[in-house]
Amino acid sequence: MDNFVFQNEDLKAEEKRLYEEYKKKLAELKKVQKEKEAVGQVFTKGLLPIYVLYILSLGPKNGNDIAHKIGDRTNGLWVPSTGGIYPLLKKLEKQGLVVGQWDDPEKKFQKIYQLTPKGVEELDNKKNLLKTKIEEALEVFKIIYKDLYVDEEVL
Repeated sequence: MDNFVFQNEDLKAEEKRLYEEYKKKLAELKKVQKEKEAVGQVFTKGLLPIYVLYILSLGPKNGNDIAHKIGDRTNGLWVPSTGGIYPLLKKLEKQGLVVGQWDDPEKKFQKIYQLTPKGVEELDNKKNLLKTKIEEALEVFKIIYKDLYVDEEVL
C-alpha cells in the first residue's frame, strides 16, 4: 500500500511540474505574440498613414490598390490588410487630407481616393519631421542586426 501512495504522490508531483511548465511556455508564447503585435503596430500606426499619403501622391487609388502598391514597393515584405487601410482612409478623409469619390455614384462599387492640397502639405510636413527619426531608426537597426547576427557569425 505504501508503494501505491508513493507512486501516486510522484504522479501528482509530475503532473504539477508539467502543468507549471505548460503555463510557463504559454506565457512565453503570449509574450512573443505581444512583441510581434507591437512591432506590427510600428508599421500600421507609425508608418502606414504617411506611406498611404505617399502612395496617393503617385496617383488616385482605391484601398485595395493602395495595399497592393505598398506590397509591390516593399517586395512583399509589408502588405497591409485592407482591413487596416479602409479605416485609415476614412480617418484621412475626415481630416481633409484625402477625398474619396465613387467610381460609379449609383452602384457605389469602389471608392477612389486622391490627395487634397492639404494632404500634399501634410505629406511634406510629415516627411520633413520623420526623416531624421527614420534615419536614426535605420542606424539603430543596423547596429542591432550586426550585434545579434553578424558578430555571432564571426565567432
